[in-house]
Amino acid sequence: MRLRRTWGRRRTGLLALGAAVLLSGCGIRTTSVPVDAGAAPSRVPCTVPGEASATGVQSGVPLRVYLVCGAQLDAVERRSPLPEEKAAGDRVRTASALLAQLESEPSDEERRAGFATAVKGPLVVSAGRAGDPKGTLRLSRQPEDLPPTALAQIVCTFAESAAGEPGGSGAAADSVVLGGPGPYGPRRYSCTTELKERPESAVPSSPAGR
Repeated sequence: MRLRRTWGRRRTGLLALGAAVLLSGCGIRTTSVPVDAGAAPSRVPCTVPGEASATGVQSGVPLRVYLVCGAQLDAVERRSPLPEEKAAGDRVRTASALLAQLESEPSDEERRAGFATAVKGPLVVSAGRAGDPKGTLRLSRQPEDLPPTALAQIVCTFAESAAGEPGGSGAAADSVVLGGPGPYGPRRYSCTTELKERPESAVPSSPAGR
């Protein structure tokens, strides 16, 4: 009986040793400590095939909007039916056209490339009120009440277009002054690299200067 138990223990040890040898032979290092390999890499391409060539043959004003792809913000090229002569120099018209593009569902090609939008209507943009800093745009909802990803899309899209041109000296680049329908003063929202990488985080903002 004692001999059988000794052989059983030896057999178990040999099996464990054999498993370790096989794992090391496959290039897998055994460890008793859990390893955090990080998030799984995104498999979506985030590139619309033929995007550049398609925009060259379509009519309308070329627009650049930020959509969500792979949990980040990525820009796509669109065309607005707004006549160019009406869009030129009119920040509110430009912002309205951009907002309409953000609210619209991605095309079949964009969906296949992994794009989506968090901006849901109805949402309207208008000019600032008397006493607002120059260049202010007001939304029909308070910016801070919007989902963070939706606000990040709006801020980056507006900031990197004619709608987000700095309104005064010393204004930060890649920013836009936004307010809402309430009696609250507008704030300057910035589109940063970190925001594009993590659009679900709070959008950087600061008090808007006069």
